[in-house]
Amino acid sequence: MYTQIPTNVITGFLGVGKTTVIQYLLKHKPVNERWAVLVNEFGEIGIDAGLLANEQQATGVFMKEVPGGCMCCAAGIPMQVALSQLIRQAKPDRILIEPTGLGHPLEVIRVLQQPHYREVLDLRTVITLVDARKLVDPRYTEHDTFNQQLQVADLVVAHKEDLYRSDEVQQLTDYLSSLGNKASVISSINGALDLQWLDGASKHHADQPSASSHHHHDTYPADDVLPESGYLRKDNQGEGYYSSGWVFSPEFEFRYADLESLLMGIESERLKAVFITDEGVFAFNQADDVLKVQALDEVMDSRIEVIGRDTAAWAELEPQLLAMAVRYTA
Repeated sequence: MYTQIPTNVITGFLGVGKTTVIQYLLKHKPVNERWAVLVNEFGEIGIDAGLLANEQQATGVFMKEVPGGCMCCAAGIPMQVALSQLIRQAKPDRILIEPTGLGHPLEVIRVLQQPHYREVLDLRTVITLVDARKLVDPRYTEHDTFNQQLQVADLVVAHKEDLYRSDEVQQLTDYLSSLGNKASVISSINGALDLQWLDGASKHHADQPSASSHHHHDTYPADDVLPESGYLRKDNQGEGYYSSGWVFSPEFEFRYADLESLLMGIESERLKAVFITDEGVFAFNQADDVLKVQALDEVMDSRIEVIGRDTAAWAELEPQLLAMAVRYTA
């Protein structure tokens, strides 16, 4: 029997900085608390959980990842399996749930409202991150998922505020009102959130049924099993976007200088990667045509995920990566 666990859903569209916010929250969590994070990625190759875990080893943080689109599909089984494992194994004091930027947060909330979770989870503030500069782009404002993320929010965070013009936060407030949501709007830079914002009451509390948004995706992917070549590729599509991802065994070592140059030249909506290179282990994160690089301590393997509207932008990526890698075998 568990006491109710405070649980937050942190959602937002591609590239808005959800992982950055969660990294900040984990770094500032109470030292005596155990937190668990359930991460969903649109692509079939999971990366986010590894990045978060790399920075949070031995600090009372537990990770679980559901790759492959929407973790709540197939009657919510992938999400429920992962969530139940986190609760049982971690016995956390708080759970953070990060749906994919292309996922339907109403479906995630609907799973959390099921009767068998009412005695276990205490659904608190649903937080939606938004880059207010995107409100002038119809690719966002005409996208059902973007609008649903705003509609479900208990709190809206105007992220990357340091890049805004003076009127863009007000434009976000006005747009939110046009969607019928009177949630508060606060601003943030570099993922900084006050932990007290997590503990507001949610309009989606478990005893209040939520409307659902029915949709379907491919079946939940199996764990990666690498073939003799030492690498594999997985693809996904949905919501008008495509993803391609690769996993390379730790036998592969990539030339850092060539790798950085290659990744900077890829046109995509989103790119995330971790690579074992001749200069160390690095994470690469590209959004809004800006590639950020971060040194890591260690990773289990090298992997990359690219998301965009046209797969032609990375059609030659696999042979280009292989050309700049050396495979060391026993």
